[in-house]
Amino acid sequence: MNHDAPSFDLSALIKAAKANGDGSALPPVDLWHPEFCGDMDMVIKRDGSWHHEGSPIGRQKLVKLFATILRKDEDGHHYLVTPIEKIRITVERAAFIGVRADIENSGKDQVIYITSNVGDVIAISGERPLRVETEPTSQQPLPLISVRGRLEALLSRPVFYELVEHAVEIDTKDGPQLGVYSSGDFFPLGAPNSHLA
Repeated sequence: MNHDAPSFDLSALIKAAKANGDGSALPPVDLWHPEFCGDMDMVIKRDGSWHHEGSPIGRQKLVKLFATILRKDEDGHHYLVTPIEKIRITVERAAFIGVRADIENSGKDQVIYITSNVGDVIAISGERPLRVETEPTSQQPLPLISVRGRLEALLSRPVFYELVEHAVEIDTKDGPQLGVYSSGDFFPLGAPNSHLA
């Protein structure tokens, strides 16, 4: 991150975020194309907490407000976007955390709903898929679900273990595959032949 980046007025950004969302729907950030304004010292930590200039943002209402103007672009970076500003922030792992799973029906008719730490409710589906990466150092699973645009939520460990409890094993050309059904599709929870605790 560029330490010579301009200092942004947080109160002005809050005002802009409030002005561009009436609370009934998310602002159309994907339709806004302002010039890049620089980096802000704002970080979304791996645990989903937001920090500004090293201090945690304790007000959940403020975090939810910033989340409405968050976007991940093709360059892999995350930005806070208004019609007139595009400010890059740092995201350590994923923009959101999946904190709850609600499961309807069972078997191939099962639908799994994930609630994020900012209140999004996402049905795992072909349009909002679940994928599981592996942490290179610890070899721990990193389950991620698409939330909107390129933004993803990292499932918390308890939520992932709840999905494991509802997992089934199917035969594939690469061997037995453990995973879950949701919205008519099958989503692997790891590599074929892998065993999850």
